[in-house]
Amino acid sequence: MNDPRTPHREGPRRDDGIHTRPDKRTRLEDLAALVKDGDMIAVGGGLSSREPMAILRALLRRRIRGLRAVGSAHGIDIDLLCGGGAVSCSSESYVGFEQDFGIAPNYRRACESGEVKVDDSCCYTLVQQLRAAVLGLPFMPVRSVRGTSFPELHPEYKTITCPYTSQELLLVPALAPDVAILHAQYGDAQGNLRIEGPPVMDLLFAKASRSVIASVETIVSTERLIELGGITIPYFYVTALAELPLGAHPTACYPFYAYDRPHTALYYEAARGGPERFSADYLQPFVHGCPDHAAYLARIGEATRRRLASWSAGEAAWMSLYREEVTA
Repeated sequence: MNDPRTPHREGPRRDDGIHTRPDKRTRLEDLAALVKDGDMIAVGGGLSSREPMAILRALLRRRIRGLRAVGSAHGIDIDLLCGGGAVSCSSESYVGFEQDFGIAPNYRRACESGEVKVDDSCCYTLVQQLRAAVLGLPFMPVRSVRGTSFPELHPEYKTITCPYTSQELLLVPALAPDVAILHAQYGDAQGNLRIEGPPVMDLLFAKASRSVIASVETIVSTERLIELGGITIPYFYVTALAELPLGAHPTACYPFYAYDRPHTALYYEAARGGPERFSADYLQPFVHGCPDHAAYLARIGEATRRRLASWSAGEAAWMSLYREEVTA
């Protein structure tokens, strides 16, 4: 298994060049098979929006282990991977459920117990590390972590005196994840992706990572992608993709559906109850008990899809979804 500390994956952003197959469509299970034990993964989306949950559930069904998760602000996605025993090191800036529920229970337990090594960073440092990988540089300078304890946590960071200004700068090594795991609203067969709304760090993840796997709500023609507003992530970064409606559930994926607060509340209560309860009340019914994405959709029900799509009826409808309580 890879040591989660040593591999910053300096040098070229990918080992196998650009991806030009004319048809990259595949099954969810085949996407998940592209992630290996010990990989460094960059999970797209953020907080409670557009996270690639269907792919992450498929990884847990494969019993993947030893992942190093890198990213900025995340929630149920990284918490789920920790609760399923898939993560050995976290290089995230934040993992939690914000003001709605609070601290991420599985993530906290895993970090406090030592099961997951804490390798915290800050958002801008990660941005600079990814930029270095994209540019083929071994490092990038930052000012953002001076005066903090981050350099003590990261002995690989180096201090220099700028030869032009005599200012003290910190050098952070390039970071090239093994796999970026993304979810987008639209894609085409060739692998072009269109993200509606904030792309968060997805474009940097795609450019810096050695491979990119993606799920999309719907696959359309390239011409339709252009009509919708253009391509966010070009095809040559993308290794493979699968059409998975509701593939970000229970996080939001506008304009298709809003965040599923009752489902997230059910998840949070199960996670807060400890590993055994989380396994019985969430992993078994919603992950391991669903052999594929179709089974997951059947498990949450068609009524859920209609309810979450109702946000588009207006502001009152959208706000009502955020006042819903947990349901059985």
